[in-house]
Amino acid sequence: MAEQTEGSIRIEASAAEIMDVLTDYEAYPEWADVKSATVVERAEGGLATKVAFEVEVPVLGRAEYTLAYRYAPGDAGMSWVSTEARGAVTNITGEYLLDEDDGATTVTYRLAVELGVLLPGFVRTQGAKRVIDNALEGLKRRVELG
Repeated sequence: MAEQTEGSIRIEASAAEIMDVLTDYEAYPEWADVKSATVVERAEGGLATKVAFEVEVPVLGRAEYTLAYRYAPGDAGMSWVSTEARGAVTNITGEYLLDEDDGATTVTYRLAVELGVLLPGFVRTQGAKRVIDNALEGLKRRVELG
């Protein structure tokens, strides 16, 4: 069973600038803990609707999964669900919520991951929190520093 974990960070940029980084999936290996990201399917407007990822999960090994994306109107965020998953993970759901205010944006990242192996609850919770924190810090650096 997947437990949802979340974290937030304030980024000195507009929601549109952050969404530009979040939707540039092919660049994820440059700033996120992702070995590869390949857009499998795009909507008519060009936004990816399905993306295949490969990651290395510490202690657990490699995971490959494909996520289907939905986008909120007005650069308010995006959500995803896994359509395929192999290796260290069996199911992933999540979302980024963006709240722009006064020239900066608060980004909330929610993630639920079902692992392909059994682990004690505190290990799962700490691992998920680390993933969230690393992703938000990487996003902040990528948006603010380029």
